[in-house]
Amino acid sequence: MPDGDRRRHRAPARSRRNLLSPIAAAAAVLILVTGAAVALSQGGFSSIFAANASGGADCPEPTRLVIVADTSIHPALANVAADFDANSDVCVVTEIRPQESGDTAALLASNALPGVHAWIPDSSLWVTRMNTTAEALGRAKPSVEVMEPVATSPVVFAAPASRSAEFAGGEVGWGTILSGSVGAVVPDPEVSSASLAGLASMTSVAPADDARRLPSAMIELGKTIPASTEEAVATASAAALPTVVVMTEADVVAHNASDPDLPLVALYPSDGTTSLDYPFIEIAGKTTTETAERDELLEAFADAARLGGAFYSAEGFRDHRGGGELSATGVLPIATVVPENAKPEMQVAALDQWSSLTRRSRMLVAVDVSGSMLEPAGGGLRRIDVYQRAAGQSLGRYSGESHMGVWVFSTNRGGGQDWEELAPVGPLADAGHREHIAQITASLPQYIRGDTGLYDTVLAGVRHMRETYVPGMVNSMVIITDGKNDDSTTIELEALLEELAALSDPLQPVPVILIGFGPDTDLAAMQQIAAATGGAAYSAYEPGDLDKVFVDAFTQRTCRPNC
Repeated sequence: MPDGDRRRHRAPARSRRNLLSPIAAAAAVLILVTGAAVALSQGGFSSIFAANASGGADCPEPTRLVIVADTSIHPALANVAADFDANSDVCVVTEIRPQESGDTAALLASNALPGVHAWIPDSSLWVTRMNTTAEALGRAKPSVEVMEPVATSPVVFAAPASRSAEFAGGEVGWGTILSGSVGAVVPDPEVSSASLAGLASMTSVAPADDARRLPSAMIELGKTIPASTEEAVATASAAALPTVVVMTEADVVAHNASDPDLPLVALYPSDGTTSLDYPFIEIAGKTTTETAERDELLEAFADAARLGGAFYSAEGFRDHRGGGELSATGVLPIATVVPENAKPEMQVAALDQWSSLTRRSRMLVAVDVSGSMLEPAGGGLRRIDVYQRAAGQSLGRYSGESHMGVWVFSTNRGGGQDWEELAPVGPLADAGHREHIAQITASLPQYIRGDTGLYDTVLAGVRHMRETYVPGMVNSMVIITDGKNDDSTTIELEALLEELAALSDPLQPVPVILIGFGPDTDLAAMQQIAAATGGAAYSAYEPGDLDKVFVDAFTQRTCRPNC
């Protein structure tokens, strides 16, 4: 197709899946819009919006085009705009405003960005996210027209040049990240389009016969989410394992230009990658004679923007078709031809899964220490030994953002109750608290006595988590047991279910996740308790299954009861 041709398509009428919860989206927009209003009232944006702001003596009454562009491509587009204005046959001033794509999407969704004629985000997916935010705010979706990209930049693995020799022995791809043979640092996919595209690429190559591989890898990646490119590079440089940072070619070029003392080398994923596409998006307004003339100029600028290859290559971008030659440190002159493996719908699904897996947890773990936990479990191990081994491995999966507390339960723990608190619910970022929980796990055999006081413990735990509920976290209770309730003085199952129903609050849910192992568990009762709280019940019949059940219980904690 000739460069001057234009392919348009309307933004989809409905987003495929919600990418932001309505409450989170509304809160984010409120904060953003309030901050923007303060900045505008104080003139805080004057320097940002000043690009090409005056027409000059030979252009006394120019037509003004206002285009918001992602900060990463703003310098190149500002040069395109200056060239366009200087060579236009009519009097025009094109203003390029730099703004993060997520901020622009939120402002457009809330109708808080008047007077803007076009938007160039770093990814087409921001249109879907804009529409989702508008829905959350109860507003109509903005009327926009998505056109061809103006430039592209492939997602790559950035490795510190000082450690590049560690990657010379073989190919590096999303599969090697999944396998754990190469470490990765992923900037927050909620705001980084490169990270989100990378997660989708990783999803596309995840083994179909191992459903736990992908969520386990995401959990590991979510433990360290850097706040900046500099922090990400520093983390990769200091890692014990060969480690890369997920970013774009243009990011690598920009980093090497700004920090030549710590250069990066772009590694191109051997199993395919995705490019950020920088689409040109027209924002519809009322049709008048003046706007019709402006629209013609906007179309002309869109065409010029797609032909501004030299301006983009100077900043490390490929052209709108993914071609072009770069002359910059750390990247290949000619882009490698690799099959694209992350479709837009994969990115939506990957973000949903990432948000679920990395959401902060606040968890009360209650461990059965009745006498049956000393019974043999095979392989020379007792049931309590099997739990200790699995729990020790599981603790390492939780980031410092997670909170955890530990109870033990059996009959007559003291004061006529069936439970005993050994560690209050507290942040695992506190090294002392994490170590305390590890020590409790190691010393569990000393607490073993009595029978299984399951029902009273469940009710007490749910009440405790409701009374101490922390908004914005996944507040839950986890029960580990090898048997059924056999406390003759306990609440009956039917009464327990009624109490749990009375405590239920959809705005402050406390799901109970029950993990039973061994042949003596009452799975039917566990399933009823789980259903009453929006939780889940799992069974591990063999000792080796317990760690797998822990992974399932963790990775499915926010999709229940519909997993």
